[in-house]
Amino acid sequence: MSVIQDVIANLVEKEIGQPEFIQASIEVLHSLEPLVPKHPDFIKAKIYDRIVIPDRVIMFRVPWVDDSGEVQINRGYRVQFNNAIGPYKGGLRFHPSVNLGIIKFLGFEQIFKNSLTTLPMGGAKGGSDFDPKGKSDNEVMHFCQAFMRELYRHIGADTDVPAGDIGVGAREIGFLYGYYLKIVNANTSVLTGKGLEYGGSLIRPEATGYGAVYFAQEMLATRDININGKICAVSGSGNVAQYTIEKLIHLGAKAITISDSNGTIVDEAGIDQEKLQFILELKNYRRGRMSEYAQKFKVPYYENKGVWDVLREQNIKVEVAFPSAHENEIDQNNAQSLVNNGCYCVSEGANMPSNLDAVNVFLNHNVLFGPGKAANAGGVAVSGLEMAQNSIRMTWSREEVDQKLQVIMQNIHRNALEASETYGCKGNYVVGANIAGFMKVAKAMQAYGIV
Repeated sequence: MSVIQDVIANLVEKEIGQPEFIQASIEVLHSLEPLVPKHPDFIKAKIYDRIVIPDRVIMFRVPWVDDSGEVQINRGYRVQFNNAIGPYKGGLRFHPSVNLGIIKFLGFEQIFKNSLTTLPMGGAKGGSDFDPKGKSDNEVMHFCQAFMRELYRHIGADTDVPAGDIGVGAREIGFLYGYYLKIVNANTSVLTGKGLEYGGSLIRPEATGYGAVYFAQEMLATRDININGKICAVSGSGNVAQYTIEKLIHLGAKAITISDSNGTIVDEAGIDQEKLQFILELKNYRRGRMSEYAQKFKVPYYENKGVWDVLREQNIKVEVAFPSAHENEIDQNNAQSLVNNGCYCVSEGANMPSNLDAVNVFLNHNVLFGPGKAANAGGVAVSGLEMAQNSIRMTWSREEVDQKLQVIMQNIHRNALEASETYGCKGNYVVGANIAGFMKVAKAMQAYGIV
């Protein structure tokens, strides 16, 4: 049994009931196999064994009172996975599906994503099984304040800098940061994704979506393909999906899908700027459902179905796919259908939206496949830029931040591509991104000794 197989066997035995974390760990570990014969020092220092164990796991109860005066209890988590190259950095997710395994998977992925940006940020993730959907602003505020009452003692500008994720947008970040200031009496800019009025960065809401498109552009350029005019599928309807579509419009591509937890719309005429403005108002201010888009623009709506199931069942052609909703949304059947219907590029806007079987389908059919830790790193990259602006007490213009974001995404693409070539897997961005992200962290861990 190889060193990597030993680590995987031990992981599967120890991490019972955490399928997402095991899935993410196996994917990364397998892609590190080419390193084993070239870096025996990593084996001696047990880097592979150590990288899959978090520095610490913090779990706490979150009691709060709803609008009817009833006491509610939720679970809160913060997994500080690895700070070898910088302060822990990673979002907070508020969603009923949140559990320890989900947070560990997200924190583990964050290590390599943050490393790929070349910015000094370690990996972490946190959140709660609280569901903000259907809650009043007052209830969300009470929950956020209760959550921060415990979290504040574990974070800091040079220790751990959380951000937003699913269920944690501008409203939640405002409530969280306001209470943090009240507790610590110091404006240390310890959260990112803040409002512009209190230390946020321009382009931050757009960054993950824009970055996914920039990464797709870089992949397509390796085959002399321009994204202009291409038919694109986007899943989800949060920040990532919204601004993926916005950037596609800017570049002349045609996005034909968008979805939420209730269903999917297919607009084969393309989502233009007017339709996007309706989506932004619908999802960000009225918190409505995508069925309203179907009613207004007279397009098909598929209730309780995801984008990739709809495309498969309706046999709809797309050329570039941007899965931007949640983990494991694309399975093997969906991946094969995308390939059969002409898809040759996938740029993941969400974290691990394609399961292992789907990834293998894409790779086996020579699809340009940008894994989430590379393709969606634009969000945390601009979070890092927000931290830098806070540190120097300055604000950069939209153009400056967007230019820095483009350069970071180009560098991530180049580093992943070069790593894939160096280790004999040319064009495999999964292997390239994992190795490029891992090497920086592993060398830092090695330099620190056994700690």
